[in-house]
Amino acid sequence: MKHVKLEERIVKIELTPIHVPFKEYVAKALEETQGGLGMAIPSEDEWLGGDFVICKLITNEGTMGLGDAFVWLPESGISPEQIIHSISKGLSKYILGESPFNTERISRRMDSNVTRNEIPKGILDMACYDLMGKITSQPAHAFMGGKCIDEIPLTALIPLADPLMMKGITRSFLKKGFKTFRIKLGKGIQEDYEIAKIIREYIGPQIRLRTDYNQAYNPTMAVKAINKIEQFEIDVAEQPVRANDYAGMVYVQKKVKTPLMAHEGQFSLQDIVSLVKMKAIEVIGINTERPGGVTNAIKALNFAERLDLGVVLHNQPLGISSAMTIHLAAARFHSLGHAIELFGHEMIEDDLIIKPLNYEGGTAKIPEGNGWGVELDENALEKYATGETIELKI
Repeated sequence: MKHVKLEERIVKIELTPIHVPFKEYVAKALEETQGGLGMAIPSEDEWLGGDFVICKLITNEGTMGLGDAFVWLPESGISPEQIIHSISKGLSKYILGESPFNTERISRRMDSNVTRNEIPKGILDMACYDLMGKITSQPAHAFMGGKCIDEIPLTALIPLADPLMMKGITRSFLKKGFKTFRIKLGKGIQEDYEIAKIIREYIGPQIRLRTDYNQAYNPTMAVKAINKIEQFEIDVAEQPVRANDYAGMVYVQKKVKTPLMAHEGQFSLQDIVSLVKMKAIEVIGINTERPGGVTNAIKALNFAERLDLGVVLHNQPLGISSAMTIHLAAARFHSLGHAIELFGHEMIEDDLIIKPLNYEGGTAKIPEGNGWGVELDENALEKYATGETIELKI
């Protein structure tokens, strides 16, 4: 291990908005799915790729830590430009000049001075963990509890489409070695039943199955829809009602045996605590940037473990956030109870890292190296940038 320079301070932030298109075959496949989105969200805009912000935190010694955030307005309610504005006009003053090791202090200062804004906070917190690893020549999972597993089982995402198309996509991932599947539902109670029946009969009883409704139903209909498919042994039903309908989630969870999970309606630690206390969910969903980066993700995992709740780590990120999720899963695997969902590498045409992550056999291997163990592809960053890089300095 090199000499640990704990005196290193963050002196510069660089933020770049980017858009990375879907792979050509993904874009063509989505054209044949529900609303052209592969899900039940009634968005009027085309979904042609991913919008992201790439964050660099740079210390006085020149060490650089990386973070990124995937956003989509129908789900996240925030754009790359808004993330950059939130950081440049508010959050930056609570991290510039700080040691990246002071994650708790940074988190509390950001929360005390800027309400909500979990995604901008999360991207900054994420980059601190990469910095800590690089400063100390250690992998990032060393700061999350240490590695307890070498390969992380993955979940395959099946978009909402014609049942035969969904079966075909399932077949391809089954051949790759996936042992957990998440199917998008929300077409209608009978249509959902037919899809779940086809998929369960095809994959057999040993493969785990979860569903995602993307807010498709009102509470009464959601109960009917979930009860209709419970015979197919559903692990988790994600966001069956509108994102802001916490009372509706409570109503549904009381009426069904399947554990519910919130996504579009859950951003902060307080959201998680409120949903659990209300008995609206029995599984906690954690994104790479929600509920506010690694520091809050660890708190959420500790909370879930104390209450014996399942956890799903899930997102469609680039290589940086994918590496973060893998490190977090490696350190806290026994707290999860569910395979993680990483699907950016399947959908997005470039993950913006030099050496691709290893996803062979339906699992994710932990990248080797310091911090996240990945290197940003600067040429790709320039290629996909949708605006100028914003630099913030002390």
